[in-house]
Amino acid sequence: MIKAILFDSGKVLNKPVSGHWFIPPNFFKYVDKETFEGIPISNRKAAFYRAGNYISKKMLIVTEDDEYNCFVEYYRILSEELPRLKLKDDDAKAIAHDLVYNYSKYDFYEDAVKLIPELSEKYKLAVVSDAWPSLENVFKKVGLRKYFSSFVISSIKGVTKPDELMYKTALSELNVLPEEAAFVDDHIKNCDGARRLGIKSIILCRNFKMYIYNKLVNTNYEVIRTLNDLESAINSKVGCTKN
Repeated sequence: MIKAILFDSGKVLNKPVSGHWFIPPNFFKYVDKETFEGIPISNRKAAFYRAGNYISKKMLIVTEDDEYNCFVEYYRILSEELPRLKLKDDDAKAIAHDLVYNYSKYDFYEDAVKLIPELSEKYKLAVVSDAWPSLENVFKKVGLRKYFSSFVISSIKGVTKPDELMYKTALSELNVLPEEAAFVDDHIKNCDGARRLGIKSIILCRNFKMYIYNKLVNTNYEVIRTLNDLESAINSKVGCTKN
């Protein structure tokens, strides 16, 4: 019997208001939008990729101040890769501040806002996310943090999913066994990690093409498009067996 649900955050419960995880809401107050969009997409992607390599290696980021300092360097790297933007150091600091301390940076899906309070009346809930410390205040800002009895952030743990520590921390804090929990994520490798522990795993794909792909390819998992289908997926026998 499932007693707890572990949720990924990004693309499961929320998405960036700008459409890009590393372009915070006020990015274009400091970056000329016309100049930015005039740079070839391949160059922009390469710049974000190099900055992303830097941040991905910063495994232990425990406080928001740590997060801010790391993202100042992130945007300095982005500036070096895209010199046409002519970003000053103060601009990099301002963008980093917006990314970390602007708790309105994510939009929550309507089904998440509606169903999380309802699900919390029937199940123990946890967030298990590859993210940084500011995510918790994002949840507080929209009034959803109170529904989660466990909130596991990768940068605070020093590991990312599918490392078993991420899932085991949530199970311990919720005081449930693996077979008493379900896990919802949009990445198959993360679902695989949870399933290896005996946690029932469900793939949520809000993108229609990815939904169809996973329905066809990952037939040993329940695949859903919205949280409206979550409880029926939880009650299904698909996705319960360990790999």
